[in-house]
Amino acid sequence: MARVYLETSFFSACVSDRADPKSIVRQDESRQWWVQQRQWHRLFISPEVMRELSVPSYPRRDEALALTGETEMLIIDEEARGLAKILVREKAMPGPEESGDALHLAVATVQRMDVVLSWNVKHLANRNKMAHVREVCRRVGYVPPEIVTPDTFWETEGE
Repeated sequence: MARVYLETSFFSACVSDRADPKSIVRQDESRQWWVQQRQWHRLFISPEVMRELSVPSYPRRDEALALTGETEMLIIDEEARGLAKILVREKAMPGPEESGDALHLAVATVQRMDVVLSWNVKHLANRNKMAHVREVCRRVGYVPPEIVTPDTFWETEGE
């Protein structure tokens, strides 16, 4: 059973009401993953996911927050904050170091997640960035999780 960190963009895609083709595909893939795959994994979020989803202007906030009820909460400790700072300093993740992508990745890494599930293909689920992320993490004694989009992370019973 994989330990999966659900990044904010996953929840956004699940509840999106955007009508452009890319958003419709992401919504469909995310909802299918939620229905068919969540049972095969331990699901985690961090306070950063909750902070991002709780912004009053966040589209369909209540629906997105309701989905988080089936996840376990990780902590953001000084170790994760330190790794986020390093990831930003080494340009493996964009700033700020106190929030956003760097903090999501740092928490998931420090808490030894197997996978980060994200639609953020610019900064997180970006294959071109992973070698740099792995090298920065390796130099400071960590192994980062695999970072993938929901459409590429499917398991079947018994895997």
